[in-house]
Formats: sequence, C-alpha cells, structure tokens
Amino acid sequence: MNNIGVRDGEAVTDVDVVVIGAGQAGLSSAYHLRRAGLEPGRDFVVLDHSPRPGGAWQFRWPTLTYGKVHGMHALPGMELTGADGSRPSSEVIGEYFAGYERTFGLRVRRPVGVSAVREGAGGRLRVETSEGVWSTRALINATGTWDRPFWPRYPGQETFRGRQLHTVDYPGPQEFAGQRVVVVGGGTSGVQHLMEIAGVAAQTTWVTRRPPVFREGPFGEEQGRAAVALVDERVRRGLPPQSVVSVTGLPVTEAVARARAEGVLDRLPMFDRMTPNGVSWADGRTVDADVILWATGFRAAIDHLAPLKLREPGGGIRVEGTRATHDERIHLVGYGPSASTIGANRAGRAAVRGIVRLLERRADPVGTGPVGTGPVGAEPVMAGG
Repeated sequence: MNNIGVRDGEAVTDVDVVVIGAGQAGLSSAYHLRRAGLEPGRDFVVLDHSPRPGGAWQFRWPTLTYGKVHGMHALPGMELTGADGSRPSSEVIGEYFAGYERTFGLRVRRPVGVSAVREGAGGRLRVETSEGVWSTRALINATGTWDRPFWPRYPGQETFRGRQLHTVDYPGPQEFAGQRVVVVGGGTSGVQHLMEIAGVAAQTTWVTRRPPVFREGPFGEEQGRAAVALVDERVRRGLPPQSVVSVTGLPVTEAVARARAEGVLDRLPMFDRMTPNGVSWADGRTVDADVILWATGFRAAIDHLAPLKLREPGGGIRVEGTRATHDERIHLVGYGPSASTIGANRAGRAAVRGIVRLLERRADPVGTGPVGTGPVGAEPVMAGG
C-alpha cells in the first residue's frame, strides 16, 4: 500500500484512486485502472462493504436462477462461460466475480464501509471508512442502489396488521403460500415476484402508479441508445436517475405472456390508503391482504458523498459522462445511464480515461509518485486462477 502515515494523530493512506464498490461497475473500473498501468493496492484501492464477492447479486433471492437473468454482460477481459442456468444467480455471478478478482489480482478490501468523502489536504479527497482513512487524488463511486430501497409512504400504513417487506428482503415464493399478497410496483422485480407468488398464494393483487408498458418484439441497438439517452438527460440536469428499464418497458417473455393470459398481470391503479386489513381506494374498493410486497425500486447509494455538496436542487448529482460536473476528481460509474451491466463496463473505461488525464495533468502535492508503473493501454497481467 502506498505512503501510510500519521497525520493529526490518525493513520492516513495515500493512493492515486479510490474505487468504492466491487459490483459490475467497480470491477470494470478496477480492470481499466490496471490496464492503464496503475497497481492494485499501491496506486489504487477497491473498497467494498459486502461480505463476499458478487456485488448486489449475492443478495438476490434463491429462485432468481441464472437462466432467468436478462442482459447480464460479462466483465471486461473475462467471459462467463458454462454457467448452469438452473443455479441461483447469486451463486453463479458471485463465483464469477470472485474468479475475476483473483485473475486480475484486484485485491478488493472487504468488508469496508465508507462513511464519508470530504475535502482533504492539498487538493486531495479524504475517504473515511470503517478501516481507516484514505487520501486520494481521484475517486470512482460505484456503489449502485441495492443499499437504498425506496419505501413509499401511504396514509394508514402504520395501521396495517400484516407483513410489509421490500424486494431487498424478498425470500422467494414459498413463504407466501396460502396468503393474500399485494405486490406494489410496475418494474421487472414486481413482475417476477408476482409471477412466482401467484403459483402458491391464496390471492395476488398487482397495483402500480402508472399502467405498465409491455414491450413485444426485438429490442435493438437503436432503441437501447434512445432509452439510455433519456436517462442520461436526467442526470445531466441534476435530477435523480431513473432506471433504464423504466423507459424501455417490460419485455414480454414466454412466462410474461402466459401470466398475462392467465390474468396474473391484471393491474389495478395505486391504492389511496392502507387499512388494518389491507388496502382501499377512494371509490370504495377494498382488498384484504396478509402481505404488502413493495417492489418499488431503489435510489442511488451516494449519501457518503454528501459532505462534498454535489447534489443539485433536483436531488441528483449532475454528471457529464461519468464525471461529476462540479468536481473533476469524482466519477460516478453505474449511476444513471451506466446502471446496466453493459453500461457499467463502458462507463468504467470512460471514467479511467478521464482520471488518467487528470492525474497526468495535476501535480501530486503529497508526492506519491507518477501515475502507475506500466504503459497506458497495456493489458493487465493475470494474477493466476
């Protein structure tokens, strides 16, 4: 590790780049940092709060098998081949990420929680963590959204006598056997939960704020670019990002087509209030429920960046590409338009290009030396399986 010293009575470690998060976005960024000639553990460090490799995938419910995962793109430099589609995606992708970290010697430090990023000395950033303080010239934030589930608030919510849980807590369908379940949310997770639970529950009800849009037929590059552009426009304006799925619609798979035909995906508008026994609408309609499952999405996990005051009045961080508009030292990867797996790969490469230019242009006031030890663009050396 580079330049560990004591300042004002505390140990501070100097590096060129700190990467926060070791999901798809963080590992892609780390790969490209190595490819640019920076050495893991010396020139840059990857900090991950999760207990093991796998990013948010390690927390997915057991019935989300790898064969049900749509649009999982391989990390740069190493394909995921021969995976058993019947195994849980948490296991398959967790093992893949672990192998990736070993192969490229990324030396991810975990579990390490990042509590705050502040302005530091000499133009550096101060990264405060559960394992000490890092002083860095640049930062890649790749924290995703899984740690910030969004729970809406509705009148009467505190009176509901049943169980309330969020996608982040979803255990799989068997726990809902024989129960009356209201699933809230019109995204992919809500649809997946509903289709699983309908096979075992006594009754399911699907409610969404807006009528769901089902997308039939192929989804090509042109449609993909248009969807990403819509999300990108929001973050350029400093608004909280929407998911790419929210603007692409729900793909009609064979399972979705069957569920629609069977009436499982017949949707009701959002209820107006919750009652001790369920939910109700202003027109007098009521539905009794034992469980409310909130498949209502997530928000970007960026609270640790709050001391830097990067948020715009609209609630988001304004970015150009991956770079925070108001601080060129900070890049957000996996945020907004780069939240998809392929988007995270591309954004990791773009962020590293920007950071390398920054490091080469700015003198290092702490004196940690030149940027990396290898030629920019060199392939990383595999560190053994």
